[in-house]
Amino acid sequence: MPDHLPKHARVVVVGGGIIGCSVAYHLAKMGCREVVLLERDRLTSGTTWHAAGLIVTFGSTSETSTEMRKYTRDLYARLEAETGLATGFEPVGFIEVAADQDRLEEYRRVSAFNRHCGVDVQEISPREIHDLFPLARTDDLLAGFYVKGDGRANPVDVTMALAKGARLGGVTVLENTPVTELLVKNGAVRGVRTPLGDIEAEVVVNCTGMWARQLGEQLGVVVPLQAAEHYYLITDKIPGLSRSFPVLEDPSSYGYFREEVGGLMVGLFEPVCAPWNVGRVPDDFSFGEIPPDWDRMGPYVEKAMRRVPASLEVGVRKFFCGPESFTPDLAPVVGEAPEVRNYFVAAGMNSIGILTGGGLGRVLAHWILTGRPDVDITGFDIARLHRYQSNPEYRRVRTVESLGMVYQCHYPTRSMMTARGAKRSALHDRLATNGAYFKDVSGWEGPDWFAPYGVEPRVEKLSFGRQNWFPYWQAEHQAAREGVIVMDMSFMSKFLVQGRDAGRLLEHLSANRVDGPKGVITYTQWLDEAGGIQADLTVTKLDDDRFLVVASDTAHRHVEAWMRRHFPADAHVFVTDVTSAYAQINVQGPRSRELLQGLTTTDLRNEAFPFRTAREIDVGFARVLTVRITYLGELGYELYVPAEQAVHVYERIVEAGHPLGLRHAGLKALASLRMEKGYRDYGHDIDNTDDVLSVGLGFAVDLKKPFLGREAVLAKKAAGPLTRRLLQVLVKDPEPLLFHAEIVHRDGVEVGYVRAASYGFTLGGAVGLAMIDARGVPLDAAWIAAGTWEVDVAGRRYPAIASLRPLYDPDMRRVRS
Repeated sequence: MPDHLPKHARVVVVGGGIIGCSVAYHLAKMGCREVVLLERDRLTSGTTWHAAGLIVTFGSTSETSTEMRKYTRDLYARLEAETGLATGFEPVGFIEVAADQDRLEEYRRVSAFNRHCGVDVQEISPREIHDLFPLARTDDLLAGFYVKGDGRANPVDVTMALAKGARLGGVTVLENTPVTELLVKNGAVRGVRTPLGDIEAEVVVNCTGMWARQLGEQLGVVVPLQAAEHYYLITDKIPGLSRSFPVLEDPSSYGYFREEVGGLMVGLFEPVCAPWNVGRVPDDFSFGEIPPDWDRMGPYVEKAMRRVPASLEVGVRKFFCGPESFTPDLAPVVGEAPEVRNYFVAAGMNSIGILTGGGLGRVLAHWILTGRPDVDITGFDIARLHRYQSNPEYRRVRTVESLGMVYQCHYPTRSMMTARGAKRSALHDRLATNGAYFKDVSGWEGPDWFAPYGVEPRVEKLSFGRQNWFPYWQAEHQAAREGVIVMDMSFMSKFLVQGRDAGRLLEHLSANRVDGPKGVITYTQWLDEAGGIQADLTVTKLDDDRFLVVASDTAHRHVEAWMRRHFPADAHVFVTDVTSAYAQINVQGPRSRELLQGLTTTDLRNEAFPFRTAREIDVGFARVLTVRITYLGELGYELYVPAEQAVHVYERIVEAGHPLGLRHAGLKALASLRMEKGYRDYGHDIDNTDDVLSVGLGFAVDLKKPFLGREAVLAKKAAGPLTRRLLQVLVKDPEPLLFHAEIVHRDGVEVGYVRAASYGFTLGGAVGLAMIDARGVPLDAAWIAAGTWEVDVAGRRYPAIASLRPLYDPDMRRVRS
């Protein structure tokens, strides 16, 4: 242990692996020198030391992830010149191979997006793969995807270089100094305790890798990652194997391959893994190995080695097994914990810590020092995760699937299949009886679509095209447009906000006016000081001191934390999570009024119950908060029903709807209907880096009143015409489907990409929302009309229509009818 300990730091980073050292390095680079990094043992002693060191920019359809990968590669290339320590970075190249049509489709989609982000990835033939890696078997391959500038690095050397760079910037790096306790006061972290004493700190960052869950548990912070066995094999020397060979990755064989001291390293991501130490990772596990399970891994090893047949003809120098940590959705756990202010987490890297470590360190350092991230973090924000996901059984079961997903084909419609049934709405059994196919919706069982009577609700074969349930989805979509549907949305996040100050404080958070007349729902955004969107939700004023806030399932914990952190401690306001207390049953479509009017004595005519009305009505024996609002683009109602009366109300709706042709509808229909109308979805087509004007939400902002972020919105408005905006794009060709990350072209020039999409049965084609950059030119209707639009789908361009206004019912006549 060190002889002395600083008494104070602005930031304490806990954990001396690649992530902790990167965070400390970037804090120093950004001018923060009061930083202490504490490592319980030696730097890299957890999992960094045994990482394979692949440096790969190809493979992600997240702009944030791709940019972090690019930044990381460039940082490792220049660190030696800055610090004098080598990183071992060698740009030997990288090849991802496709052995079947579905992976070829996936990689062509990915490569188009990666090229858009500046990654020089080229599709190459099997012959070209063989030319670059002559020892690989290529006769069964369809193509490869080659990035010349990618390659390999030495994880220990990179970490040491980052640590030296941090020290040069004034950071104190202390090894053999474990953190035994986190210190908290008034809901905010205030320091750490070590065997040598306490360090007061304004910010603490948990970068402890597979120990992050255990450290977080001290404060009740949810970090549901789980360690699992991870393997690689190193052969004896192979004649003809050169260190200059590119890294080769073949997911269909479960392996990646690179030269290692004249032999071949064969790394593995098997489809069925073994979680490790589910109860607790030992505190003293350092530079440790796990005895390899040859019996379990033998078939996977043999399959992988067949990709490079020469590896089967030499001896095995080392069969290594060490732990790596994985998360429930294969995304990192990053950000300020909702439970404790100023306590940040960066962990759960899912075996890509080395290749994203530099970029993630930069992102988190910026977030800590400025109070907000400068990239879209909605996909890996720690607030997306829930406490039950830390349960041992959940982690043990889900980790097998999540690690197994690493090398599976990543179908966009696939839902996680393990650790299911954690949350079920009151209507679950009724929906199952009516043919629901359920998907995982933040732990809830949410109907995705409904099979016809007598047909088993199952996915016959995953693909990037039309699957067996496509006609069922179409029927639900058309019923919403032409008749009436019922939809269970009980998974939506619901908060009752009460007290004398409730209206005033919600008014401060909301860009729209929410504290107006009673019995009115208001669509609004919550912004940060810079005008970035933090939430996209509705606020219903039930009474002068009582409001209902409803947000999406993924925004649950973030919305709750945002309120609690912005409501003063001495204010008369109380936030209650009522998500489970109320079922949300949506009745939507042109005949929805007709159906509901037959169930209630309340007058639902347009004059008596206009758009945005929220009122309690009678339905059978229940009192139901009924809100006339839609997310589908039709006349419709959202019914908030006490959970104990949900089945009763549902049964009345189904009975009354039978003569009207009522259909059950699921989340696929929700997606296609809302996409035709151009309705936004936070975390999918809008995010924390967007402003309300650029994404077309200025109509939901009331600049006549004060609110958080108002000055930033005013400044944006005063800056002149917008040159970057969210547009709707429609591909009428019947062949392609849009999902996410398809590149949009105007007059042959790339101008943006699709953030989210679906298939618009009413519009007659695939439809999505795309962020478009006009490169300094005012992006208006005239500019759109003057161009020829196309969308790239897996390397083929299709004619498209682009529009600022919704392509379906732009004047809201159907909604207000």
